[in-house]
Amino acid sequence: MKIIYWIATIAMCGIMLFSAQMYFRNTEMVRGFFESLGYPIYLVIPLAIAKIGGIIMILTNKIKWLKEWAYAGFFFDMVLAYTAHYIKDDGQGLFSTLGLIFLIVSYTTSKKVRP
Repeated sequence: MKIIYWIATIAMCGIMLFSAQMYFRNTEMVRGFFESLGYPIYLVIPLAIAKIGGIIMILTNKIKWLKEWAYAGFFFDMVLAYTAHYIKDDGQGLFSTLGLIFLIVSYTTSKKVRP
């Protein structure tokens, strides 16, 4: 169970870290994508910072209620990302789909592995 938890958690955090670095490195491209979907562009950098914070909360497992919020935030982020990529039909929905799968596995196994 621990191995499954850590594989899913590391994979999920890796996807979120990749996403956050894209928001920092390719801010203008991401802003353009946000704008084309009607999302507010001022959310790009705060969302990247929140993703980094969520990764830290989940991996450290120090403050339980913040870890729960991090999982919830990642869930909503990945659902919205999947929806955005689906609407845009850009073929980039794979990461958000995998992210959702890894998130569900990580969250459910975390209850048994790291209560």
